[in-house]
Amino acid sequence: MPTNEELFARARRVMPGGVSSPVRAFGAVGGTPRFAAKAKGAWITDAEGREYVDLVGSWGPMILGHAHPEVVAAIHRAVDASPSFGAPCLPELALAEKIVSMVEPVERVRFTSSGTEAVMTAVRLARGATGRDKIIKFAGCYHGHSDSLLAAAGSGVATLGLPDSPGVTGGTAADTLVLPYGRLDLVEEAFAAGGDLIAAVVTEAVPANMGVIVPPAGFNKGLREICDRYGAKLIVDEVLTGFRVGPTGYWGAAGRDEGWAPDLLTYGKIVGGGLPMSAVAGGAALMDLLAPAGPVYQAGTLSGNPAAAAAGLATLELASADVYSHLDAVSVQLRGLITDALSEAGVPHRINNWGNLFSVFFTGDQVTDYESAKKQDTAAFGRFFHTLLDEGVWLAPSSFEAWFVSDALGDRELEVIAAALPKAAHAAARG
Repeated sequence: MPTNEELFARARRVMPGGVSSPVRAFGAVGGTPRFAAKAKGAWITDAEGREYVDLVGSWGPMILGHAHPEVVAAIHRAVDASPSFGAPCLPELALAEKIVSMVEPVERVRFTSSGTEAVMTAVRLARGATGRDKIIKFAGCYHGHSDSLLAAAGSGVATLGLPDSPGVTGGTAADTLVLPYGRLDLVEEAFAAGGDLIAAVVTEAVPANMGVIVPPAGFNKGLREICDRYGAKLIVDEVLTGFRVGPTGYWGAAGRDEGWAPDLLTYGKIVGGGLPMSAVAGGAALMDLLAPAGPVYQAGTLSGNPAAAAAGLATLELASADVYSHLDAVSVQLRGLITDALSEAGVPHRINNWGNLFSVFFTGDQVTDYESAKKQDTAAFGRFFHTLLDEGVWLAPSSFEAWFVSDALGDRELEVIAAALPKAAHAAARG
């Protein structure tokens, strides 16, 4: 049986950095990444046969746990018919109808294969609808790796210490205005200075790529009001929050009560049940500007893939009120265990959460935006991370990521985590 070190050495010979997505390379925490071999429920097993309680869940979509039998059965039925048609198919239609029935502002859905494609499509659609070029995004919010959205993008970019990426042209960057998160006053100023040039504001519903940042009261509603005054579109990225923080995502838990809706929503992760699928969604008038109904072009051979659509549909149908109640309860219990362990070890920390989505910052100060998130003690996180990994807890290898709970987490798993946390907390304190 090859070791993780041997596998990583092989991978580096044939893949840039040995990985297909940068944060997986353990660059922020050091050491050798674990190669996953299989996962079931709340447990993941590496290539050496070691088992870990999984608090990553494939970065969010596994709200039911890994390899849920009904989701796997749905995938098998779809694949038996064919993994891909390159044509309209019944699972794709059923999933679109399910999303439209669940989220009131959504009348049309266009599927893509990644969150990057979904947000890229939303931005193009906003530009096509308004005839304007510029967009506003917020520092630390990550919306995929398309050129115009990589500026101050948080997450993997923050982990690597790269504020931007080579290969993004100056012209593309000039069309993106990057503002500090949470500052409606600066959004107002930007529109006052050039609102007739701004096509859209794009924001994460709850930022979770610089760690979880709780939106200031009225912030998202305020963005809606500003966009309305200047004729711009509001794009709310729910790739992480959609169908995780509740059956209607962030919008259903906050926007509906506040009386506002975005022009466009983007979804990912859960809509594919862990397989590659994302979506851009919104009202009929705007969405029907997409080809072939309208002039704004977007396409993808694997968009609406039947296996991914079947997995997403099964996941949404199984995500009952009891599932969401359990996710919230486990998140509360886990946050309490972390707080107790870090406090006992004297480690300064903050835990931010919105619903069951949360992250731990190794700082005693409040974390409200990208600048404050970057001030945390990332070395302390590295020691904390590696001790948890050694003790059998699988955690995202970056202090700028969220923690993800699943319905499969139970007493046994919480006992493993509770036993590992004091040791990890004392490792963090040894800086």
